[in-house]
Amino acid sequence: MAIKVDGIQSEDELRRAQAAAQAQGTSIVNYNEWAGILKELQEGGIESTGSYAGDKAKLDEVKAAVAEYVAELEAQQKTQALNTPANKETEKVQEATATDKEQTVKANVANATSSEIMANYMKYYHLLL
Repeated sequence: MAIKVDGIQSEDELRRAQAAAQAQGTSIVNYNEWAGILKELQEGGIESTGSYAGDKAKLDEVKAAVAEYVAELEAQQKTQALNTPANKETEKVQEATATDKEQTVKANVANATSSEIMANYMKYYHLLL
């Protein structure tokens, strides 16, 4: 004959109740499952409802909330992944622009250097004549 126990708030209370029930030759209905549920609730910092059915429902509710949160995070990551190619294209354009600027500076330096060389050449050429 199994006994029903209400008002259990922790794993320790459940163990004591199970020991008392076994001393009477009975056991608590769903003891192992309830012990696991209580452990998960305590790890999550959630208080027990005091009954097997209430604790099971609360754990299911928490698991559903966690699954919904995970789904939201995955959706956000997918959205960010979809936006990433645009960011990569922007980075490519910025890199190309930076490269173009570097080439412009190099060309200006080369032109200035060759202009100075040519001016010096002409100056010395006229001095020789």
